[in-house]
Amino acid sequence: MRPIDWFFDPISPFAWLQWPAVRRLASEHAVQLRPVLFAGILKENGQLGPAEIPSKRLFTYRHAQWRAEQAGRTMRFPPAHPFNSLGALRLCLLAGCTPDAVEAVLDHIWRDGRALDTPESIDALGVRIGMPDASRRCSDDAVRSALRRNGEEAIGRGLFGVPTLVIDDELFWGEDATGMALAYLRDDTVFERGEYPRLRDLPVAASRAR
Repeated sequence: MRPIDWFFDPISPFAWLQWPAVRRLASEHAVQLRPVLFAGILKENGQLGPAEIPSKRLFTYRHAQWRAEQAGRTMRFPPAHPFNSLGALRLCLLAGCTPDAVEAVLDHIWRDGRALDTPESIDALGVRIGMPDASRRCSDDAVRSALRRNGEEAIGRGLFGVPTLVIDDELFWGEDATGMALAYLRDDTVFERGEYPRLRDLPVAASRAR
């Protein structure tokens, strides 16, 4: 089976929206679930997050809610957003990034609309997924190092957002790119036909001063 990486941060509602497709994909392929700090990717690329632009923040929230409703899923935003997602990321890693653990974290935030950014909330969910004393254990060097390595690899592979599926060296960013990723997985020559080859070397005619 071809290896596939799914880089995600539970801070993104689109990670929860994409999760059912990723879980199905993982039943057929070797999918590595890779928690990564979205804020680190933004910093590396000199980007603002969608929630840092007021009009984009509201649009993004509405878009996520609309996508959930179109999919027939009940989404409830957590009490505040953005939130500090380090605990959620580390809890996924502490639990071995198993599909059940990742699903529990995403559902806690986006299905149940509950916070996961305090030691108390992390400990409570940790107990539910078989990870007692989770908030303390999430600070272990091994967990912190694993998250840092994921971030370094994500940046090294050119990620600019989450969630992102990486197949071979191709990036498929966002829940709405799932179909595109599956098409590539079925036929990895899809970008070698038609207009696609021209896009790789399309020249830049104007650039914004920085």
